[in-house]
Amino acid sequence: MKTLTQSPTDPSFVQNPYPFYERARATGDLIFWADYNRVCATSHAAVNHFLRDKNWGREIPTEFAKPIPAHIQPFMDIEAHSMLELDAPKHTKLRTSVLRAFTSRRIKSLAPDIESLSNSLIDNFDAAPDLLPAFCTPIPVTIIARLIGAPEQDAPLLLDWSHKMVAMYQANRTRADETAAATASPEFAAYLTDLQTDRRKHPREDLISALVAATDNLLTGPELTSTCILLLNAGHEATVHALANATKLFLETETEPTDAGIEETLRVDPPLHLFERHAKSDCTAFGHTFKRGDTVACLLASANRDAQVFENPEVFNPNRAKNTHVSFGAGMHFCIGAPLARLELQIALKILFDRCPNMALAEQPKYANTYHFHGLSSLKVSL
Repeated sequence: MKTLTQSPTDPSFVQNPYPFYERARATGDLIFWADYNRVCATSHAAVNHFLRDKNWGREIPTEFAKPIPAHIQPFMDIEAHSMLELDAPKHTKLRTSVLRAFTSRRIKSLAPDIESLSNSLIDNFDAAPDLLPAFCTPIPVTIIARLIGAPEQDAPLLLDWSHKMVAMYQANRTRADETAAATASPEFAAYLTDLQTDRRKHPREDLISALVAATDNLLTGPELTSTCILLLNAGHEATVHALANATKLFLETETEPTDAGIEETLRVDPPLHLFERHAKSDCTAFGHTFKRGDTVACLLASANRDAQVFENPEVFNPNRAKNTHVSFGAGMHFCIGAPLARLELQIALKILFDRCPNMALAEQPKYANTYHFHGLSSLKVSL
């Protein structure tokens, strides 16, 4: 495989990483990304393989695990029980417990809340709002707080903890970011432990009550707390970016949001670009021999523009019929919150464009330096 060099924090890459992905795909299914010291899967076929093949998981084999620096141990204590970082059988136990509570019926019941909140936020727009704080951020965080059962007035607190923890996955993270995440983690855990204790005594119609009822004597306290943190973090972070990126695309192309068009925004400009897998045993894939413990970074956004799968992949086609993008992942770690994210996008975006028919970009949006995520720093529009 060929070695490519590209800083993930270079300003030109941050604003438009797709030329690099195109260059990477042209060299083959696998590349070695020197800046990450990682083998990367670039094609749709390769990304699907590493996401779905049972020989590849999220857990690093024990003998290859590096010592955890003391200053981030509190963050890693939460991660140790996260289904995002675990494989079967631990992952199966956690995911099954969540699916018992995170039902399609419960998700669909949130539709009126999403509709009401979207309209309320639009009612409070000024003449030239920044949609990132005015619309795209409050919808996911408010809805996931309601779903979990956290008091709505605590949404800013949850958002602050979440941002600090999610920063650990960004290529530009600093020692200060690590310290902030380590401080936020036990605070977040204590908050959710208190909520669980309350719901055991006073159950309500929320996800924490359902999880407590479904998982008593099945999940440990740390497992339940970590699961709630994951749902809160994943339940809003990527959706904020997806809402903003989609709005930008619809405005730039002067198209209306339809279900097919929304799926196309997820393909063309997804909120998450990279997700790693680790080899459980020696194997060969796409002409390369891997050893147990080797890591592959799946370039989701590159796979979404593979010409072997998508016709004219660089073109935003809101009427694309067959759209097998991998923006929600694939295999056993397929995003458990995908149905909720899709519901939020479909309801909120259609209301936004219906209520604001003359909306236009007030300035060229810029992407934030947050790779592996890919989301805007602001989205200023005129109405």
